[in-house]
Amino acid sequence: MPYTIHLISGLLFIVVFAVAVMLYRKLRREQNGPPSNAQGGLSSSLHNERLKSDIILNAIEDGVALLDDQKTIRSFNPAAARITGWSASEAIGLDYHSVIKLGDDKNQAYTDEQDPLHRVFQSPKALRDNHAFLVSKTGKRLPISISVSPLIEQNGNVAGAVGVFRDISQEQADDLRRAEFVSTASHEMRTPVAAIEGYLALALNDRVSKIDAKARGFLEKAHSSTQHLGQLFQDLLTSAKAEDGRLSNHPVVVEMGSFLEKITEDLRFSAQKKGLLMDFIVGSDNSTPSGSRVITPLYYAYVDPDRLREVITNLFDNAVKYTDKGKVSIGLTGNEDTVQFYIQDTGPGIPADDISHLFQKFYRVDSSATRTIGGTGLGLFICAKIIELYHGRIWVESEVGKGSNFYINLPRLSPDKAARLKKAEAATISPLSART
Repeated sequence: MPYTIHLISGLLFIVVFAVAVMLYRKLRREQNGPPSNAQGGLSSSLHNERLKSDIILNAIEDGVALLDDQKTIRSFNPAAARITGWSASEAIGLDYHSVIKLGDDKNQAYTDEQDPLHRVFQSPKALRDNHAFLVSKTGKRLPISISVSPLIEQNGNVAGAVGVFRDISQEQADDLRRAEFVSTASHEMRTPVAAIEGYLALALNDRVSKIDAKARGFLEKAHSSTQHLGQLFQDLLTSAKAEDGRLSNHPVVVEMGSFLEKITEDLRFSAQKKGLLMDFIVGSDNSTPSGSRVITPLYYAYVDPDRLREVITNLFDNAVKYTDKGKVSIGLTGNEDTVQFYIQDTGPGIPADDISHLFQKFYRVDSSATRTIGGTGLGLFICAKIIELYHGRIWVESEVGKGSNFYINLPRLSPDKAARLKKAEAATISPLSART
C-alpha cells in the first residue's frame, strides 16, 4: 500500500509540476507589462491557459506552492492553504520560511541543509522527503510527504521551485493499524507454531519414539516447514516493529574490524559446508606481501551489535544460498567519515530490473533459483530498516553471471569521539553494577 501511494503521488507530482511550470511562465510574461492592442489575442489566450491551470491546481488535494528565485511564494493553491492554515492572500508575497515550516519527528526545526525547499536552489535537482513534519499557522504538527523540483532557465540558473506536499496523517494511522495487526497476529501465532515444532522434534528423537523411515521422512518435511513458518512470523513481527519505530535498538561503540572478523569466523562453517571458500578482507584488497605486518586502521561506529549482526548474517546467508561454487567474501574499508563493509559472492547475479526493488517488503527476484530456495521476501527490507536507524546506506551492485556485492556505509566515529562515548557508556553501567 505505501508503495502504491508513493507511485500515485509521483505521477500526480509530474502533472502538478507541468501545470505549475505553465503558471510560472505566465507570471513571468505578465511581469513584462500589460499587452498592447496588437497582443489582445495573445492576452486572451494566456488568460484562458491561466484559468485552466488554476482549475487544475484548485481541484487537487495536494498542496502546491510556487516559489520565485528569491524563495518568495508566488502561487498557493487551496489545498496548501488548508494544510498550512495560511490563506493564499496571506501567503503570496511572503518568504516560504514563514509559511511552510518543516521539522523532524523529534520536533526539531529543519536546518537549511535539511530543508528540500532550500536545498533545491543549491543543488538543482528534484528532491523528496517522506519523513518531514509541517508546523501549521496554529502550531499543529502534521506529518507530510513533500516533493520539490527546480525551475531551471536556459542559462542553467534556478529561477524558482515547485513544492508539492500532502498531509499523510491518515496514511500513517492506517499503516500503524496494519502494523499492529501484523505484529499481534505474528506474536500470537508463534506460540502454537513453536509448540508444533517442539512436538515434531520429540517425535524425531530416537530416545523418545520409534518410527519407520517413511514416517521419519514425512516428519522431517513437516518439521522443516514448521521452522520456515516460524521464521516467517518472526520476520513479519520484526518488519512491523521496524516500520512503526518499535524495533529495539541499543547502540554502543563498536570497532568494526574485530567485530566483522569475529562474525566471519562464526559464519565460516556454513560456507564450507556448501563447499564455498570464504575470506575476510580489510582495505581495498588483500594483496599484502607474505610475512609483512599490516597495521589495520580502527573503524569505529555507533550501532547495536546485535542488530548489525542480524544484517550481516542475513546478507551472508543469502550469498551462500544463491552461490553454488566459488567464494563469499566479507570486506571492510572506509575513509575519515565513513565505515564501509560489504558481502561479495560469485553467484548468478541479479537482473538490473530487480535491483531497484530488492529492499521493498515481500519483493523477491522471480527466478528458478528463488522459487527452489524459498524465503519470506522480508530479509532485505529488515536490513534496510536497521541500517536506517544509524543514518547509514545499503545498496547492491550486481550483474547477471558475475555475482553480487552488497555494500553498507555507516558514519565513522573519530577515535576521540569513540573514547568519549565509551566513557559515557561505562559511567552508565557502573552505578548499575554497584547496586548488584
